[in-house]
Amino acid sequence: MTGRAAPSITAERGNVRITIDNPANAPAPAGPYSQVARIDLGTGALLVLSGQVALDEENDAAFPGDVAAQSEAIFEAIGQLLAAHGAGFADIVNIRTFLTDMNDRAGYAAVRAKYLTGTLPTSTTVEVSRLFKDGAVIEIEVTAAVAGD
Repeated sequence: MTGRAAPSITAERGNVRITIDNPANAPAPAGPYSQVARIDLGTGALLVLSGQVALDEENDAAFPGDVAAQSEAIFEAIGQLLAAHGAGFADIVNIRTFLTDMNDRAGYAAVRAKYLTGTLPTSTTVEVSRLFKDGAVIEIEVTAAVAGD
């Protein structure tokens, strides 16, 4: 089941404005969660994206077992989520990657290098025993810092 919460919910907490969002022009969440938390801090904002996996239209893993194809689909989804908040790949400050087989790291790295150029973000890559969708071999989550509106 895919979920799509209200387009956005904003709360003020002191000098901080937090918006929880599921952008209409980006992939819907695969379950009961939101895709983006935007934290406005004065003249800028942090975007915290939920982990992304490659899903097909039936909400199953797309390209089962193919780390390169899944990575490509995930980066495309991340690009859409960032763009919905006026950001791009150059704004990513941290990336966390979960692989079901660390031997897939080279295939992932080749795709990642197409999207993350210039100054590279901080990074963590770990091997996990499985992901929430059978056939998914990689999940990526990012945090981006963007100039305020």
